Amino acid sequence: MFVLKKLIAQLLFPVPLCFEVLIVGIVLMFFSRRQRLGKYIVLSGILLFVFFCYSYPVAKIFIKRLEYKYPPLLSTKSADETAWNITSGVKWIVILAGGHISDHEVPVTSRVSEETLVRLVEGIRLHRLFPESRIVLSGGRVFDPVSGAETMAELAMSLGVKKEDLVLQSESKDTHDEAKFVKPIIGNDTFILVTSANHMTRAMGMFEKSGMSPIPAPAGHTILKSQGTVPADFFPSSYGIDKAEQVFYEYLGILWALLRGQI
Repeated sequence: MFVLKKLIAQLLFPVPLCFEVLIVGIVLMFFSRRQRLGKYIVLSGILLFVFFCYSYPVAKIFIKRLEYKYPPLLSTKSADETAWNITSGVKWIVILAGGHISDHEVPVTSRVSEETLVRLVEGIRLHRLFPESRIVLSGGRVFDPVSGAETMAELAMSLGVKKEDLVLQSESKDTHDEAKFVKPIIGNDTFILVTSANHMTRAMGMFEKSGMSPIPAPAGHTILKSQGTVPADFFPSSYGIDKAEQVFYEYLGILWALLRGQI
C-alpha cells in the first residue's frame, strides 16, 4: 500500500501529469482516427506545462497558507512570556525525517536532504534552549538500508548533541507511522514537534488524532513574508514547477489523510 501510494502520488505531480496528457494526445494523433482531438490534447499538455512553469505566484499563495498556519516557536518575535510558559517543562523534542541516503563516501551533512537538515538544526536549537529535554529522531528505512533516524543521529552527534540525549524511532515509513510509533516513547508528555513548515498542518493533524498534544515548531519556511516580486517571477522556470510540486505533494497528502480518517 505504501509503495502504491507513492507511485500514484508521483503520477499526479505536475511534470508526470503533463507527460501523461501529451502521451494520450500523441497516441490519438498517430494511432487513431481522432487526430483533431489528439491535437487539442497535446496543446492542452503544452499549455499545462507552461502554466506550471509560471505557477510560482499561484503556488506561493497555497504554500503560505500551510507555512504560516503555525507561528515559529521561540523565534526573535515569538520568544515572549506566553511562549515560554507553553514550553516550560518540555521533556521531548520530536524531529521528523525528510529524506536521506546512506552513502558513506560523502560527509554526513550531504547524506540528509535539505528538509531533514533544516529540521534537525531547528530541533537542536530548541534542545539547547531546553537542555533537560531529549530529542526523538523519527524516520525509518523506506528506500534505504539505513534509517533516517540513524543518519540524523550521526549528524546530530557531529554537531555536539550527546548520544544519551537522543532516542531513535526507526520503524516508520510515513507521517502516520511516525505518530503511531512516537506515542509509546513519549506517552502523555507534552512535546515539541519539529518538521517543515509546509508539512506541519498534516503532521499536527496526525499526531493530535493519535491522542498527543504536540507544540508545533515549523522549520524551513520557503515563502518569506518580506519577499517581494522580482523580474524572474515573470519568466518560466523550474522554480515554478518545484513550487507547484510542493503544493501537489502536501495538499494530496492532506486529502489522502482526510479520506483515511488519519486527521
